[in-house]
Amino acid sequence: MIIRLSGRLQSEHLDELKMQVDNEQSPIALDLESVTLVDIEVVRFLNACEKSGVELLHSWPYIREWMIREKAREG
Repeated sequence: MIIRLSGRLQSEHLDELKMQVDNEQSPIALDLESVTLVDIEVVRFLNACEKSGVELLHSWPYIREWMIREKAREG
């Protein structure tokens, strides 16, 4: 299953997104191509998703770089 996200993805949207990801039984991918802005909580959520096997598609370079920096910071 591919969940396409768009626009500004902020922490206030995470409860709904977590529910969709957690309730899906088949493999999940998040398509980030149309996401224009994220906040730190979303970056942490995306890192957790990736760690649990959720594939991240079409991630903008700035999002990927922020995710890498946040992983390094968290150790």
